[in-house]
Amino acid sequence: MPAIALSHARLPATTQVQVVDAYGDTREQMIAAERALTVYLNKREIVTLMSLGDDPEALVVGYLRNQGLLRQAEDLIAVQVDWDVEAAAVATRHLPEDLDERLGQRTVTTGCGQGTVFGKLLDQTSLTALPATPLLQSTLYTLLKNLNAYNDTYRSAGAVHGCALCRQAEVLDFVEDVGRHNAVDTLAGRQWLKEADSDDADIFYTTGRLTSEMVLKVAQMGISVLVSRSGVTQKGVELAERFGVMLIARAKGKTFQALNADGRLTLDAIPPRPPKARSSRELSTSTAVTQEARA
Repeated sequence: MPAIALSHARLPATTQVQVVDAYGDTREQMIAAERALTVYLNKREIVTLMSLGDDPEALVVGYLRNQGLLRQAEDLIAVQVDWDVEAAAVATRHLPEDLDERLGQRTVTTGCGQGTVFGKLLDQTSLTALPATPLLQSTLYTLLKNLNAYNDTYRSAGAVHGCALCRQAEVLDFVEDVGRHNAVDTLAGRQWLKEADSDDADIFYTTGRLTSEMVLKVAQMGISVLVSRSGVTQKGVELAERFGVMLIARAKGKTFQALNADGRLTLDAIPPRPPKARSSRELSTSTAVTQEARA
């Protein structure tokens, strides 16, 4: 692939402010950065993204890739970010023939801060068939444990989502941003820009909800296992079934909820069941018996 001219205009992901706490004490606190970046594709304004600014070139490339506005990495000529004017200029050899039609139709999604997808992306059915990646329950538990070593920005400042490209229990690349859609776009951009050795990733992890846009973006990256510590939406499940993506939702500790997992998830590490919670009826009956005994 021809060399791509990149600006490498990274900024710190956090900044420091003064806060007053509940005790009246003033102290320094790290908070997540949030910066506006307007994207221009061959001098045409496309969108303004709100981001940490930690890896803007990868974010922009991944966004255009996941929106179907860039077809292949070989089309890229340059990605130049200038924070003085809060703009990213992307030069490419080819544009989609239906660019005007795509840009003219937008769907506001459930992404943090309201995401946007162009040109009926949610209706597409022509994705490359995904591999039916298997997963062991024990591997899932190991992956969740390994992910604890990441989340640096969240630990210091909060207010961000994290996403990871994984090869079974191994974390290949991890990104944090103010929105989960930014994080997945940045990972998609890094794949094309070869900024991380993650081409053979087979599991995608996110701290955010498993919505339609998240399922679609992961499927476009050729990954068929999507793991989250959060829940799912109806449209997310529908797209997962359409594209062959196995969803692992509410994955925390030893608990999870698997969907579209027939024949792919092997339960080889079933944990002990927790003590059964007593129902309100059982509690009221027990109380009545105790009171009767005392009488």
